[in-house]
Amino acid sequence: MYDTITLDLDARGVARLTLNRPEKHNTLSAQMIADLRDAAARLAADGGVRAVVLAAQGESFCAGGDLAWMRAQIEGGEEARRAGASALAAMLQALNSLPMPLIGRVQGQAYGGGLGMMSVCDTCYGVTGARFGLTETRLGLIPATISPYVVARIGAAAARRHFLSARLFSAAEAHRIGLLAEITAPEDLDAAIEAELRAILACAPRAVAASKALVARLSAPIDAALIAETADLLIARWEDPETAEGIAAFFGKRKPNWAQASSD
Repeated sequence: MYDTITLDLDARGVARLTLNRPEKHNTLSAQMIADLRDAAARLAADGGVRAVVLAAQGESFCAGGDLAWMRAQIEGGEEARRAGASALAAMLQALNSLPMPLIGRVQGQAYGGGLGMMSVCDTCYGVTGARFGLTETRLGLIPATISPYVVARIGAAAARRHFLSARLFSAAEAHRIGLLAEITAPEDLDAAIEAELRAILACAPRAVAASKALVARLSAPIDAALIAETADLLIARWEDPETAEGIAAFFGKRKPNWAQASSD
């Protein structure tokens, strides 16, 4: 059904949504963004789904945005840039708005947009040894479309530290700031996910959905205006020469001309 993800549903009503570009470290391409948005719409409309596990194939959970896709946005026209930024923002909101619990199974590293994917989950479990980072500023970008979800998850203080420095950090730090609910050995990850699922499946499904909606109602709103604003911010960075230099430096395996030191 999909080119970049898989979607399976078991007899209990547990769906498994799996990022399936392991050779690209599950970076978010235009096709993956479209596939994820479509899958989220299907899940939201399926009254038989009780919970969703967001997982990934390979050594990485999600290493952020596909840089070839980003370069295409930079080199494209205004209409193409707006379409790309809007698609990314809409996909994140579609996952964030799922009425049933979304559980992240983080089996490896996550950077940039990968942390956005973690932040739209209701809870995440990760493995010891995984590395994380909000690395956008190393490329001249900002964590624009993911920012409402990341700040809601880790708070302003941690966001300031990690947005501004792009430093890499450990699973222990991810747990401390709230990205991960629990850290396990790799061989224990599935058991931790299963324990979470058993707890959810013991609860009344409509009450669970209503409780999730209640949390959203009591939280800072992530509405259409904010989503559009963050898309505009991403477009502005794609149009900035700093970003073009950052992406070119990455592909040229060199430091960008504004980088004076490495943070990690």
